[in-house]
Amino acid sequence: MTHSAALPFGTHDFVLRGGRVLDPETGLDGVADVGVTAGMISAVSREPLRALRTVDVRGLVVAPGFIDMHSHSHDVAGHRLQALDGVTTALDLEAGLSPVEEGYRQAAAEGRPLNYGFSASWCQARMTAVGGLPHGGGIAVALAQLGHPAWQLEGDGRQLDALLELLRRDLAAGALGIGIVVGYAPRIKPEEYLAVSQLAASAGRPTYTHARQLIEVEEDTPIDGAQEIARAAAETGVHAHYCHVPSTSLRHTDRVMRLMEDVCAEGGRVSTEAYPYGAGMTAIGASFLAPEKLGTANIKPSDIVYAPTGERPADAARLLELRAADPGGLAIVHFLDENDPNDRAFVDRALLHPGSVIGSDAMPLTWMNGTADPMAWPLPPNVVTHPRTAGTFSKVLRRYVRELGALTLMDAVARSSFAPARLLQDSVPVMRRKGRVQAGCDADLIVFDPDTVSDQATYEQSTRPSIGYAHVLVGGVPVVQDGVLCLDALPGTAVRA
Repeated sequence: MTHSAALPFGTHDFVLRGGRVLDPETGLDGVADVGVTAGMISAVSREPLRALRTVDVRGLVVAPGFIDMHSHSHDVAGHRLQALDGVTTALDLEAGLSPVEEGYRQAAAEGRPLNYGFSASWCQARMTAVGGLPHGGGIAVALAQLGHPAWQLEGDGRQLDALLELLRRDLAAGALGIGIVVGYAPRIKPEEYLAVSQLAASAGRPTYTHARQLIEVEEDTPIDGAQEIARAAAETGVHAHYCHVPSTSLRHTDRVMRLMEDVCAEGGRVSTEAYPYGAGMTAIGASFLAPEKLGTANIKPSDIVYAPTGERPADAARLLELRAADPGGLAIVHFLDENDPNDRAFVDRALLHPGSVIGSDAMPLTWMNGTADPMAWPLPPNVVTHPRTAGTFSKVLRRYVRELGALTLMDAVARSSFAPARLLQDSVPVMRRKGRVQAGCDADLIVFDPDTVSDQATYEQSTRPSIGYAHVLVGGVPVVQDGVLCLDALPGTAVRA
């Protein structure tokens, strides 16, 4: 238990009084006071605690803040949307950054509302080592170059050595693993994926994979995307995290989840992740959005919504024009129909699968016809994103807990907080202090009303913040207080391996 030096023993900086406290690790589910001192949880007690300040949270839930393992939302505006969705730690592990130190340095210099961290980006490292493209520039440059053919080419031995060396440097700088978006360069040799997995395993860090196409979708794929992840886990011993399973597996999700079960049963370490939406979002220049590739996913050009204008391309010719003019422009892609019970069931089964964690795949904001201002709040109407950026975790609480009863409140909170912390903690020791409501843990806490918490973002109104959160604390500092964002609060700290 920690105390500020100037306080009498047993007196806390402040206390959250009388809430329903949920701690997924210990199973605590009961009314208690939570004391916070110097950014840490200093006590959890069923007896009243003394404090300099008391916040009455009776009738509300006090839970660990949500840990988003899959957030491409790197700036203050995106963090604010996620804070209002209960997130206290936003990590970009699927795409990552390279050089990773550039991302950490920028976030520290500008300040962030939420804790932040990055994996090493195989994609950005490969853009330089194989494609000869500039190294770095953050996620905006990565998205702009995502459809560039140069980095997707087969690399020779010298280029692959250079790729691995860039990734080693990022791991040495504290990257949380290696993000491998192999689905965006789906013709690379499987041996390269294994070599990157072996590097991660040797460093004791996970891989975070956007899988390449499944054999059912692309018969001539160099290797089935799910089998590739399974093979790497089995042969290298790496902890292989399978990102957003339904959005890459689509109507073959059940087969993929069974395969991952088999890998785990045989001693391999694989984890899975899902978000509660049928549509994805990515750069319109992505290889799998080429008109000739759409049929493999049973979609057509008009199932794509170009975010900067809201246009649905009428035909392949128009899609090609958009891809050529703005390859990094973001687009929503309606892969699965959420109004179709059969399609929705694929998403539900993956999300509800034992062991799956919740990851939002939160996206950067697109400022339509205007200059980006990440400090603006409330967000103006010309800002768009995918609704998952603003509503993933609250949609889980609304739909799967309150409406369907498919998850208990404790299970939903665990999949959003403690489960991600547990997946990361072996390689990222600071995560042992997150995802829990226990003395000695970080005071990354959320206080919400379980009867009203809900997402509000839709595909048409994508930046509407979620509701129901009374307080969101990051390191004990209020980012949301009495349901209102604290605009001057930038308490987020770096999470490094």
